[in-house]
Amino acid sequence: MRLHPLKLVFVALTALAIAPLHAVHAAEGFRLSAPEALVKTGFLKHLLPRFSLKTGTRIEAVAEGESADASFAQDEEGRAVFSGPSGLWKMQTLTSDHDGVVQFSDWLISDVGQRTITAFAVDGENLFSLPSQEQAAVVEVSFEGDAATGAQLSVLHCGRCHTVNEATRFSALGSTPSFAVLRAMQDWDLRFQSFYLLNPHPAFTQIADVTDPFPIDRPSPIIPLELTIAEFEAILAYVSAVPPADLGAPLKHQ
Repeated sequence: MRLHPLKLVFVALTALAIAPLHAVHAAEGFRLSAPEALVKTGFLKHLLPRFSLKTGTRIEAVAEGESADASFAQDEEGRAVFSGPSGLWKMQTLTSDHDGVVQFSDWLISDVGQRTITAFAVDGENLFSLPSQEQAAVVEVSFEGDAATGAQLSVLHCGRCHTVNEATRFSALGSTPSFAVLRAMQDWDLRFQSFYLLNPHPAFTQIADVTDPFPIDRPSPIIPLELTIAEFEAILAYVSAVPPADLGAPLKHQ
């Protein structure tokens, strides 16, 4: 029997939820190419070992033009990861679906990775900084589904607690984040795709062919939130078009 993709997401996220949080599994090592100008700064000798020490994933630095799984370059498409004396640097993925490359790319924009980037100094001078918000690569996330229907369903079901739009501002609970605030979060798409796993939603949410029925001894404490897969996808399509709230500039660590 083939499982619907959303059911697979449910199984995968449930497994992650019960896995030890401290476990960090090393991915397969990979080759990273960089031009001589970047290598000469000594930055890679500072950056790469710290990533490997943190994750256990080894990176082999190779010269520009050699066979590699990822690259640092300035004139290529890719994710903007840091700025240096010669301008903006981007990371380009050359081998798709490589766990180590994905792990490194995510680490570079994590709090630890960014502090590692900005900590590199030569003769007391910090040579690299983080890209500005305008320079940072923006990944567009979209979902298939009827956004108009999703708007109606969001008001009907989610508007019980969340401010979905201006019309629901005064009927929502003040202690729950609005859709606009949730959209401003970096992992908003994952939060919405897995909302039925995040408390308090599991106690009253049923998605056809995805979630298990409520235990017979623990029925929903309120009127259940019941969705079909098509309705869930419609809500995701609507949410993807909600303008994110302006939460101000991110905090900078001193």
